[in-house]
Amino acid sequence: MRSKQFITINKPKWGDDLRARWRERFASHLSIKEQKELGLDDFLWHLCSSGMISCLEKAEAIDAFLQHPKHKCTVFYQFVNEAYLFENASSLSIKDLPYQSDHMDYNDLYVMDWHEKWTFVMTHETDYGPYFIQIG
Repeated sequence: MRSKQFITINKPKWGDDLRARWRERFASHLSIKEQKELGLDDFLWHLCSSGMISCLEKAEAIDAFLQHPKHKCTVFYQFVNEAYLFENASSLSIKDLPYQSDHMDYNDLYVMDWHEKWTFVMTHETDYGPYFIQIG
């Protein structure tokens, strides 16, 4: 991963906590039962693909991510505990993200603002995502 002006810090054990925080922040309007029925236990991004939250998709999601202020954010995956903290991330672009389309553990990726106001999601499915959610 190439570095521009931002700082990348590997956080190998943050994954579980970040997935729980993402779910609490972006899916808390749904009951636990509704979350299970949507398959959030399998993939958090099912929240977006199911239409259960207002979000941007595809090119609009990418544009929103690129244009949105990114001061400090976390990057984590669906299935592994490896995570990253990006600081001074205003120049962060999609090609800087540690996304690996051909690796099952690293092809469902979540970027979350440090203050948990927005998230950008890249999935392993070519027909789904990317997604961008912004909450008040």
